[in-house]
Amino acid sequence: MEMAGALAEGEWESHRSAVFGAAYRILGTVAEAEDVTQEVWLRAVAADLSEVRDLRAWLVTVAARTSYNVLQSARVRRESYVGPWLPEPLLTGPDAAAQVLMDESVSTAMLVVMETLTPAERVALVLHDVFDFPFARIAEVLDSTPAAGRKLASRARARVAAVQERPRASRAETERLLRAFKAAADAGDIAGLVELLDPEAVYVADGGGEVTAARRPVLGAERIALLAVRQIELRRPDAFEVIEVNGQPALATYHGGDLVWLDTVEIAGGRITMFRRLVNPVKLARVGHI
Repeated sequence: MEMAGALAEGEWESHRSAVFGAAYRILGTVAEAEDVTQEVWLRAVAADLSEVRDLRAWLVTVAARTSYNVLQSARVRRESYVGPWLPEPLLTGPDAAAQVLMDESVSTAMLVVMETLTPAERVALVLHDVFDFPFARIAEVLDSTPAAGRKLASRARARVAAVQERPRASRAETERLLRAFKAAADAGDIAGLVELLDPEAVYVADGGGEVTAARRPVLGAERIALLAVRQIELRRPDAFEVIEVNGQPALATYHGGDLVWLDTVEIAGGRITMFRRLVNPVKLARVGHI
């Protein structure tokens, strides 16, 4: 497609989800992805696009390069993060304000693994595996060579392979187990919680140093069950709802109308194997209140 020079708003809107999606996959935060998307828009409206034949590729390239710069500058801050890190949740249901190209690469489990990659590995993987960019273009973004980009993507792909190979529970099963876990925790039913959890289940909480949260993973069904009941006793939540986050059901729990935590799970064999609880109020702020 050959552009006439200036970017029309309608053309931008048709590609905005791809721009935001690239930034979110690379950065793992909604706030930073929105900032990158705005910067791409400002650069696009100021640019002469008359020679651009593939507008989507041009916009995603700018988003990736900008995100790469953000990720590099934020590396020290991320390495000093207090406790486990979880991605900022992205609302993906029918009422979501920000639309994004959906696939496994925006799942919570995938973004957690992505955080362990280097900035260059993240960019190479997202551009090649999600957006089908050739390595020559990826090399331009990373100021590298096609061979180096290929090696980065291959190394990153090996790291995320374990997530991609895990069996994924249906939406119905995920929602059923989330509701059952909530009911058992509210009732103080330790035995019921243990039954819902895999014996070797892992619990991870992200408080970011903003609120009290376990700073190390909690291992084992019984320990997780006791912790879940204790948290109910301490916080006394008064409402909850199942919402869609990162393409999967999540349990949002409220107190006095404020979202106090957001739970996501991984399931295998009909039991919860990974329980992730986001309690960092900075990351919860964009999910909303009731």
